Amino acid sequence: MGMTPNSRPAGRVQRTPDFDLSMADLRAVAAFNLACALQVIDLFEAVQPHDARPRDALVAAEDFVRGGPRSRAQRIGAPAAHRASKQVSGAASHAAMAAGDAAASAYLHPLAEASQVGHILRGPSHCVLALEMRAVEPLTRAAATAAVLEQSTPAVVEVLCRYPRAATRDRATAEVMSSLDVQLRESVS
Repeated sequence: MGMTPNSRPAGRVQRTPDFDLSMADLRAVAAFNLACALQVIDLFEAVQPHDARPRDALVAAEDFVRGGPRSRAQRIGAPAAHRASKQVSGAASHAAMAAGDAAASAYLHPLAEASQVGHILRGPSHCVLALEMRAVEPLTRAAATAAVLEQSTPAVVEVLCRYPRAATRDRATAEVMSSLDVQLRESVS
């Protein structure tokens, strides 16, 4: 049984949506996350060639982007890739997190909360950090950010602008996420 953009698993309180969020909107966000994660997945696979969890998360995200339903594949693939990230460090860890976040991005909710911005920008932020930390030809933060921003589309920016800005925190991922947030929003100004 498929879920609508506003539905939640049994046992959770369903909140009234703050705005419309279509499947096309969700697919645009997932496509952005997928494109970013694909830039760095090789960094994880080079270190853990027999661990398919991040790649499986990307396949689940791609299935959704290509028109498939939100499914158990994304719900299981995302945390599995996140667990795989804990078994490695540096760029490989960030690459696995980006893969998990690509699958999780299908579950962005239409709630005007800054925490929801993570479904849009956390994966791309991990991609920036992976590109910056890779052993061969690491990018500067500015160049890595530019590589991620190139993957964005007007549809992603339009969805992002429905949400409050991401909060700046002291963690590297949150700092990059906040920077991406500002740059994407300013691209429409």
